[in-house]
Amino acid sequence: MVVSTSTADIVRIFPTFVWQRRLEPACYEPLNQDLMAYVDGLIRSGDGTRSGSGGAAWQSGHQQHGKPELAALIALIEQAARDVLIFLKVADASFRITGCWINVLAPGGSHAMHSHPNNFLSGVYYLRSQTGADTINFHDPRPQTAIIRPPVTELTAYNTDQVVLPVSEGTLLMFPAWLPHSVSANTSAKPRVSISFNIMFADYDEIMSPPLWGIP
Repeated sequence: MVVSTSTADIVRIFPTFVWQRRLEPACYEPLNQDLMAYVDGLIRSGDGTRSGSGGAAWQSGHQQHGKPELAALIALIEQAARDVLIFLKVADASFRITGCWINVLAPGGSHAMHSHPNNFLSGVYYLRSQTGADTINFHDPRPQTAIIRPPVTELTAYNTDQVVLPVSEGTLLMFPAWLPHSVSANTSAKPRVSISFNIMFADYDEIMSPPLWGIP
């Protein structure tokens, strides 16, 4: 008897992307030095808010993209956003940063799972990141997958509900604003410092909200 065999294909559909750019040391080292001087000044002045156990998490105001001290970083973020939109084949459209803030997580500090509503893209840039404070967690955005979750023999990209992405100083990440993410507790002896931001299309209601179908 002849047994017919065939090759099985796995077809990836509806992929979720995280866009990553690692700056060269010649670029990020002087940039981070200037930005850290600005961050230290904000903390010394008492600006920003603290939260978490023992105030382990510090966060600045959300309008840092308007500060001249962040101009060089904002230029990099805007170029990265243009690259992401080109990758997604989005028609040429203006966008703007709707919020930008600094995060400092002291040893023991963490950030619970969340997303950033009412924006198209979100992102983060890393100023200080060392062993024990060098990851970000992305969570499966499909809640229905948790309804039936059989035990597995090995975690893979096809069965996991969380991806832990390593980061380092000078790393710039960008991802869909709806993608849930979190930060595990800082187990290092030093603070972890990052700058987060959101991006949305400008004049969305006028430019992009009209129906996409033609009039018959």
